[in-house]
Amino acid sequence: MVDKGGSDTVFRTEERFRQALPDPASMAGWTPRSANAEIEEAPEPAANCGPDADWYCARIARGEANFEAVGEEAQFDLTAFADRSAAQDACRKEKTWSAKYTEAQVPPVPGVDSHAYYRNAGGLDGLNLFMCTGTVVAQVLLEGEGSSLDPATAHSLAQLFASRIHKAAAAQ
Repeated sequence: MVDKGGSDTVFRTEERFRQALPDPASMAGWTPRSANAEIEEAPEPAANCGPDADWYCARIARGEANFEAVGEEAQFDLTAFADRSAAQDACRKEKTWSAKYTEAQVPPVPGVDSHAYYRNAGGLDGLNLFMCTGTVVAQVLLEGEGSSLDPATAHSLAQLFASRIHKAAAAQ
């Protein structure tokens, strides 16, 4: 897998996550539901994860922000790793795992390696778009009963998210 951009900035603080995750000001027309960041106290070393482990095994932190609009929910998840190599390994594992689902035709997000697929879980249809950049794996999930799961909406939200991630990574 080719990492098309990003940086080696490690997202280890709640402040870094707040900078990267969409906020109410950036999500006009969407109602905020929740947001949080969780820094792992004792992260699993990548060497302990093995080839068959869950893709997020070696994460050092995770954050999310959730919004809703009429009949649809947008979830933004950001999973951080200690270095670019661990993030790329997680991306490979996630892409292999998700290959069993129907591919969603979402245009590529500039500056990141991305892929999208449809999945039904818990009675809700979802469009999952994963992005890999630098030391993070980011997900935009559109979900809902009767949701349009519009690839253009997923692409637009992913572009917003990728821009915020890159700005947060560049902040010192």
